[in-house]
Amino acid sequence: MAWIWAALSVIVFVYLLQELLSPTKKKRLPPGPRGLPILGHLHLLGKNPHQDLYHLAQKYGPIMGLRFGFMPALVVSSPAGAELVLKTHDLVFANRPRNEASKYIWYEQKNLVFGQYGPYWRNMRKLCTVELLSSRRINQFGAMRKAELELLVSSLKRAAEMREIVDLSAMVSGLIGDMNCLMIFGRKYADRDLDHDKSFRMMTIEALEFTGKFNLANYFPYVGFLDLQGMNRKMKRLSRTFDRFLEKIIDDHVKNKQEKKQTQDFVDTMMAIMESGKAEFQFDRRHVKAVLLNKQEKKHSEDFVDTMMEIMESGDAELWPQYEGRTYSW
Repeated sequence: MAWIWAALSVIVFVYLLQELLSPTKKKRLPPGPRGLPILGHLHLLGKNPHQDLYHLAQKYGPIMGLRFGFMPALVVSSPAGAELVLKTHDLVFANRPRNEASKYIWYEQKNLVFGQYGPYWRNMRKLCTVELLSSRRINQFGAMRKAELELLVSSLKRAAEMREIVDLSAMVSGLIGDMNCLMIFGRKYADRDLDHDKSFRMMTIEALEFTGKFNLANYFPYVGFLDLQGMNRKMKRLSRTFDRFLEKIIDDHVKNKQEKKQTQDFVDTMMAIMESGKAEFQFDRRHVKAVLLNKQEKKHSEDFVDTMMEIMESGDAELWPQYEGRTYSW
C-alpha cells in the first residue's frame, strides 16, 4: 500500500510542477471540455472511445483540444480539419509521440513507423525506398512468390479432392509468413528457430497489441519506472526474444556472405550498405534490426488481401479450362 501512496505523491508533485512551468498556459488552444487535475480528459472515455469523441465533437467542434494525463491531444473529426492536419500543415504534425512500446520493442524509434521526423527519418526512408522497396527489387522475388502460391493452391486442390475442411486464414497467414521470410531473411524459419513458446506471427501480433494498449506510462511518463501494469516488463522480455532471433539471422548472413545467391534478400542488402558506409547517417546493427522487424510486421499486415486476390486469380486460372464452354441452368 505504501508504494501506491508514493506513486500518487510523485504524480501530484509532477502535476503541480507542470502547472507552474507549462508553456501551454500562454498558448491559444482549441476549444474542449474542462479537464480534471492529473487525469485530464481520460475520465470522459469509456469502452467505445471513438463514440465518446464523436459526441464531444458535436458539442465542442470538429477541431478539439484534449489532454490525456500529461499528454496534450488534438482531435480532428471533419474532412476540412483532416486536410489541414494531413496536407496543409503535415510537417507540423509529422512527428510520432514517444511511447513505451516504441522504446522497448521498436528499437528506440529507429524504424520508419515510429521514427521522429527529421534528417534521420528522411534518409532512412530514402534508403528503404531505393534499396529495398523499388519495383526492380520487388520484381526480383516474383518467381519465389509464384512458386509459394502454387504450393498453396496445390494443397487446397488436394484438400478439396479429399473433401477435407481447411482453415484458409491460417494457410494464407502461413503463406505470407513464408514469403516474407524468404524476401527479408532469405529462408523460411520454423517456430523452433525463435527459441520461444509462441510463433513468430503470434509474437508480431503481441507486439502490435502492446503498441495499441492503454499504458499508464504513456500518459503519466514520470511514473513509468514504477511499471504499475507490468507491461514494460513483458515488452522487455518480448524485445529480448526478437533481438536474439534477429542477431542470429544477421550472424548467419555474415558467415555465409561469400555464397553466391540468385537474389539478394533484405538482410544482404542492408548489411552491404552498413559495411560500405554508403548510408548518409549512422547505420549499424541496431538500425538493421529495427528495419527488419518493421518490414516483417508491415508486410504481414499489408499482404493478406493481396495474397487472397492472387490465390483466387491462380485458382481461377487452373479451374477455368475445366469449365470453359459448359452451360449451366439455375
